[in-house]
Amino acid sequence: MRILILHGPNLHALGTREPEVYGRTTLADVEERLIALGRELGCEVESRQSDHEGVLIDALYQARGHFQGVVLNPGGLTHTSVALRDAIKGAALPTVEVHVSNPQTRESFRHTSLITGAAIGAVQGFGVGSYLLALRGLVAHLARG
Repeated sequence: MRILILHGPNLHALGTREPEVYGRTTLADVEERLIALGRELGCEVESRQSDHEGVLIDALYQARGHFQGVVLNPGGLTHTSVALRDAIKGAALPTVEVHVSNPQTRESFRHTSLITGAAIGAVQGFGVGSYLLALRGLVAHLARG
C-alpha cells in the first residue's frame, strides 16, 4: 500500500512560522514520523510540498495508479480552492484532509473548508499529530476495502 502525503502552501515553514499556532516541529520531522508510522502500518509513504496550487492538482492526478490514498494538508487553499477540491474528486483517490491547527478556533474566514466535502474525513487541531491520526485513519479505511 502506498500513501501520498501532500503539504500545501507555507508548510515548508513548519517549526518557524507562527510557532504559537503551528508548534516548533519542522516539516522534515513530520515526514520522518509519517515514514516510521507507515512502516509500522505496513505502507509506504511519500511526501511532497508545494506552495503552488497547480503543482498540488497535478500531484493528485499523477497519483492515480501509483498510490492508494492521499493525506492532504491544503493550508490556506482550504478556504479558496474550488480547483483543488475538483482535483480531489477527479483523481478519485480516498483523501483525508489534515490541519495542524483547528481552523474553527481561528479567524472566521478559516471556518469554511472547500476541501472537506471531497474528502473521506478530516483531522484537525492535534498539532503535527493530526498527520499521524490522518494516516492511521486512511490506512484503516483502505484496509476495510
